This record gives sequence, structure tokens and C-alpha cells, in this order.
Amino acid sequence: MTLEELGYSDKIKIDIVLEGFEIGRIIAEHKERYIVRTQKGDLDAEITGNLRFSAESREDFPAVGDWVALTIYDDNFSVIHKIFPRYSVISRRAAGKYGEIQVIAANIDFAFIVQAIDRDFSVNRLERYLTICNQSKVTPVIILTKIDLIDAQRISEILSAVSSRIKNVKIIAISNESFDGFDDVKKVIQKGKTYCFLGSSGVGKSTMINNLSGKNLMRTDEISSAADRGRHITSHRELIVLDSGGILIDNPGMREVGITDAADGLETTFNEIAVLSEKCRFKDCTHTSETGCAVIAAVNAGELDKESYENYLKMEKEKSFFESSALERRQKDKQFGKIMKSYKKNFNKNKF
Repeated sequence: MTLEELGYSDKIKIDIVLEGFEIGRIIAEHKERYIVRTQKGDLDAEITGNLRFSAESREDFPAVGDWVALTIYDDNFSVIHKIFPRYSVISRRAAGKYGEIQVIAANIDFAFIVQAIDRDFSVNRLERYLTICNQSKVTPVIILTKIDLIDAQRISEILSAVSSRIKNVKIIAISNESFDGFDDVKKVIQKGKTYCFLGSSGVGKSTMINNLSGKNLMRTDEISSAADRGRHITSHRELIVLDSGGILIDNPGMREVGITDAADGLETTFNEIAVLSEKCRFKDCTHTSETGCAVIAAVNAGELDKESYENYLKMEKEKSFFESSALERRQKDKQFGKIMKSYKKNFNKNKF
């Protein structure tokens, strides 16, 4: 397989080509063990101690989709020495770890935001995923699955509800059973482009990948009679190259979609609020209780969707909390670094 078939383009800034180094792309991650696809085949890999030591956070570790330089020690094992600059990163707040970011996938062109249309449907959640994509400068496409489980009128109502709040984003409704809508999905998939699947467990991401590839690549459990859905059992991220040339990255289902410092993402997702805020009386208006707030006035007049407004406020609050948590964590890390530096200095002094 050539690097171009793996998605290599001018966007990838491979700045070193040294003798003895191989270039590859990470296609799977298993708790800091990686599988890297190269022109010589797939290789098991781990990172060097220096790369681990120099990493300031989890963001500096390799992720699925990354391009890396590695050395090969035998037919199946290699060591990653360098991660090349990413042109896009989809990330979220690490679950249960305030102030830390979890990289979902790197070097992504499009994100398929997948949500089941039959149950647990939420436009609020779609807006969360959109904010992550917009912050990452990744083109989002909304995929609504399981349309075979509800009637045409309900499908129409849901599509109308989504399009009334989310503008300028492609929406495709599909069935993994009847294959309705799959032709529209295939039209979006371009050779050499990378597509990341985002969504909760059980919405049909793995089944969709199997259907797109025409192969049983991803496992899914039997349909649960209690939940009316197949349980997604993907436990890691994995990159798959389709025969058509499109590159897909599957992800474990996400129970939490935590917002980080996504200022640009929020402004793009909630563009109506961003435009209205320019008419607010105060430049630092929080759009919560201020006199002369154009956003609140639009909500009261029915010109701005109230649920979308409330969802915006919730995510803005999460963003602010994340920023303060991240700052606090950096200050603690800096303080710890000073303590370790002082300890080493005194240790070396006493040693001699």
C-alpha cells in the first residue's frame, strides 16, 4: 500500500526522511501499543522513552490517524521516534479528568456524526459533536440511522427539527437493514480522504462500516430486545481503508462529549448567537441576565430557539470551567517540576 493510499497529501508536513527510518500511519491503538501501516506492511510499535519523557500531556502521544517516523527491528516490531505535525485533531475533554484533553483521532478531513433516529435522539448532543468538529476545522456530516424502525412522518419531523437548528450541514438518513441512504453516504466519501465516526454506543457505526466496506470488519452484538439496538463493542480506535479509496476511523461509543477550550467551535456551531451578540449593549455580555442583551431579546421574541440557546450556555460554562481547570493543572505541573529540579540539584550536590 502506498502512502497516498493511506491518505498522504500536501497537508502532511513530513519534514524528515532519514536513512533507516520508515514513514507510516497509525491504524490502531491498544493502551499505548500501536499498529502502524507502512509501505512494507503493518507493524506492531511502541514509542521511544524519549518521546514518552518529553510528552507534556496525553495530546503529545500518538493517536490513530497520526503520521510517524519509525525504525523497524524485525518483521513485526518497530519503535516510533517522531509524530509529524497534525493538520487537524478531533479531541474532547478526557472523561473524569478535568483540564485534560483526549485525542480522538488525528489528520481528519470529515467527521460522520452518527445518531440513531429511533431512541435517545437529541439535537443538543448533535450540537456538541458539531462544536468539536468546528473547533477542529473538520467538515461534519450528520448521519441519522435506523430509519426502518419508525414511520415516514416521524422521520420527516426529526429531519425538520434538526435542519431548523443546524444550518449548512449535510444530513443523511440511512438504514443499515434496507441500505436506504447509503448511496448518499458513498457520494460523500472521496479517495484519499479520512473520515472519523463519532457517536454513542449502539447507534450503528460498526454496522455502517461493515456495509460500506462490504465486509464483516467490525463486530457488533446481537440486537437487544430491551434496548432495540445492537450493542457496539468496539473497545479501541481503528483505521480502515475501503476498496474505493476512502479511509474510515471507527471509535468506541462515547457516553460523554466534554467541551474543551472550543471558543471557535462554539461560535461556528451557534452562529446565530454570535451574530446577535454583536448587537448586545455590553461587549462582555454573557447573554444570561444583562440589560440590552440582543440574544436574550431574540429568545423572548421567539426568533432564537430556546433549547439551542440553553445548550449554548451550558457548553459555554463547560468551556470556561475546562479553561480554569487546565490552568490550575498547568500551574501544579510547573510547581512539581520546580520541586523535582530542586531535588535533583540537592541530590547531586550531596552525592559528591
